Amino acid sequence: MADDRARALALLKRHGWNATSFQILEAGFRYWFDGDACIAYMDTGRAWVAAGAPVGAPERFDELAAGFVRAAAAAGRRACFFATEARFVRAVTLACLTIGEQPAWDPAAWDASLRASRSLREQLRRARAKGVTVRAVSAAELTDEAGATRRAIEAIIARWLGAKPMAPMGFLVQVDPFSFAEERRCFVAEVDGRVVGFLAAIPIYRRNGWFLEDLLRDPTAPNGTAELLVDAAMGAAAAEGVGYATLGLAPLAGDVRGALRTARAWGSALYDFDGVHAFKAKLRPAAWEPIYLSYPPSGGGARAVYDSLVAFSRGGLLRFGVETLLRGPAIVVRLLALLLVPWTIAIALPAHAPWFPARWIQLGWVGFDAVVAVALFAVTLRWRPWLATVLAVAITFDAVATLVEATVYNVPRAHRVGDAAVIAIASAGPIAAAFLLWRARAHRARWT
Repeated sequence: MADDRARALALLKRHGWNATSFQILEAGFRYWFDGDACIAYMDTGRAWVAAGAPVGAPERFDELAAGFVRAAAAAGRRACFFATEARFVRAVTLACLTIGEQPAWDPAAWDASLRASRSLREQLRRARAKGVTVRAVSAAELTDEAGATRRAIEAIIARWLGAKPMAPMGFLVQVDPFSFAEERRCFVAEVDGRVVGFLAAIPIYRRNGWFLEDLLRDPTAPNGTAELLVDAAMGAAAAEGVGYATLGLAPLAGDVRGALRTARAWGSALYDFDGVHAFKAKLRPAAWEPIYLSYPPSGGGARAVYDSLVAFSRGGLLRFGVETLLRGPAIVVRLLALLLVPWTIAIALPAHAPWFPARWIQLGWVGFDAVVAVALFAVTLRWRPWLATVLAVAITFDAVATLVEATVYNVPRAHRVGDAAVIAIASAGPIAAAFLLWRARAHRARWT
């Protein structure tokens, strides 16, 4: 595999034009070689999901894409190409979906962008006023696993990934700034010698460009830290004569249609699509370039989207979903609150009085559940550790009290399968809610 990566790097230096092309050197990729070209891909078990366009001569794109699709089919796999750009789309006979857009800058014009944006200059001023400074990091510092800078960067990566509502993803969004360190340009933001932010730029060899791939800040970093890192990178790029820079894909931004547009609206609780686009737009790019998902016309766009999601989920959507669920993201807590509303209404009905030893107990549960529902909604709007703790304790009490009532009062009176089902749901609901809320509280306490 090391030999394959070395061979891929040599091809990148000759043909690497896609913004994401250098990322094929990161862990987990396989390589399909054809003469002086290669395609890097993830094998999900059912599909080969290629990372961008082939690394090869543009006049061979259609031939290479067709060969890759045939090789995948021979291995019993579907095939698609994620994060392709217009140059590839125009050259091949594949179908495509727009999946977002990426901003582009000429680093030499960065100072002009600053002069035209008072708000951006103010962000830089705020960061500097708080004592934030930015310096370049050498390859030696990145590769020294025992060094203070390397360990500080690793700590920021861990906190940044841990604070996300979703479990860490792979494929083209894994954070791996330490491999091939001599090819990268890296910067750290510091306050009084403490690292509070990190930016890694990777080369786009045939475009004389940089992809500002990783832009991470500690939760305690002063406002403007991210902008100051970008400013330093753009200045260094201009000084080195780099002619193109990008911050990469803003997912589902721009002219996305149909189900993808719906996903952008409904998925915002797990991924801030609008926020990512707004941050990149605030930096005043010179242009926005569409990014595509390309696939054989016979395969269908929905299937290609699914295969890409599996690649990003590190091979298992179910496992990824469970890992995300156990982080207790806001959307899960909000779902608990929503489910509690019809449940509370149901147990308040007079017809359900026989389920309770006394009317005052029934009303007590109704009032308790109503208060818990309101508090759950409140904690999703703004996370308050004390309120999360109170809720976790209260719902744990709910779980214990419900089990006691079910065992002592309801089970002896259950005569039908439906009765048993209601008792099981009433008992399992608070247990699951308490477990998820304690997990969410512990996760946030660890990483924020």
